[in-house]
Order: sequence, then structure tokens, then C-alpha cells
Amino acid sequence: MDTIEIVVHISEKLKNRRRKNMVDALEREDGIVSAEFCPLRHHLMLVRYDTHMFSSVNLLAMVKSQNVKARLMARCNW
Repeated sequence: MDTIEIVVHISEKLKNRRRKNMVDALEREDGIVSAEFCPLRHHLMLVRYDTHMFSSVNLLAMVKSQNVKARLMARCNW
């Protein structure tokens, strides 16, 4: 498995429950290794995924499908 982690900037201020629901929804997907919001920067979501199953564009679309404005910030190879 080749994984990569991206940082997704979420424009809206989300409550804890909404952030948890977004993380849970992503982590249920095959190919998503982990998803979490930064503890001190609640508008940044870190998502690690299998590059053979998703592209960053696919992943961003999955986040946006949860009715939030989002954009990619950066990504790091692991």
C-alpha cells in the first residue's frame, strides 16, 4: 500500500459533532487509512489514504460532498 497524507482546509467553523461525523464517514471508506482534525486548528483535516484507490481530487470531492467548503493545502509522502 502506498499512502499519502493531505491537509484539507475546511472553510466553515464546525462543531465537534460535525467534525466527528466527517471523520467517521471518511474512515468507513476502503482505502482511507486515517482522518483527523488538527487539535489546535479545527479548520484543518489530515487525511491519509491509499494512492492506488484515490487521488487527492477524489478525496477532496468526498469531503465537499458533506456540504462544506474545502480546499487542499499540502501533502506529504510517507
